[in-house]
Amino acid sequence: MRVIHQIQGADARSFLQGLITNDVDKAADGLIYAAILTPQGKYLADFFVFEKDGVLHIDAAQEIAPSLIQRLNMYRLRADVQITPSDLEVRRGTGPAPAGALADPRHPALGWRLYGADGGDDGTDWDAIRVAHCIPETGIELTPDTFILEAGFGRLNGVDFKKGCYVGQEVTARMKHKTELRKGLATVSITGTAPTGTPITAEEKPVGTLFTSAGAQAIAHLRFDRATGPLKAGEARLSYPAD
Repeated sequence: MRVIHQIQGADARSFLQGLITNDVDKAADGLIYAAILTPQGKYLADFFVFEKDGVLHIDAAQEIAPSLIQRLNMYRLRADVQITPSDLEVRRGTGPAPAGALADPRHPALGWRLYGADGGDDGTDWDAIRVAHCIPETGIELTPDTFILEAGFGRLNGVDFKKGCYVGQEVTARMKHKTELRKGLATVSITGTAPTGTPITAEEKPVGTLFTSAGAQAIAHLRFDRATGPLKAGEARLSYPAD
């Protein structure tokens, strides 16, 4: 389930621009994907931002929406900004896009999102798409321990490195300019099954955590330099890179 809020007021655009990882001005041309971070650069919430009838809207997962809005209100202070629930719902799918639909900015395989009076989707196996393209989900791969670049926000169009300052920007920029990330999400091959959150080991040494599985593949958070040779997650056997 998703929850949509309106962000209105004379300072709405500049207010949001100073907080989130993507460029709010891009919402005038389509849907953007973004996150809000702690000052230490860790994930607090991810969401979509779009503009409808001249008003900015935020589309967030139901489970994180209350804490996200609480955080935004904490930063609001004396700014001319009003954050209110919207009656809009979101419908999504991967078939032909209906009039007014917006392309999901994370990956073409995720299809479109349409904001209006009706919600729901077309029955797409979203987990299969996410696993195939290593796309993290709120509350599963994206947790309070997540650094967004380790979660792939760069390739998912979830961060703009030219937009200027936002909360957590300094840490994110430093990670961007490292020669190589040592840890992060990756798609692995899996034989057998194991629950989300199962530790992954190589020769009985910890190398990561298993997350969403779909068919013969799964998303895992790995320490890349240690994820060599046969890997195990409970009774399941893994291989990286995925076959």
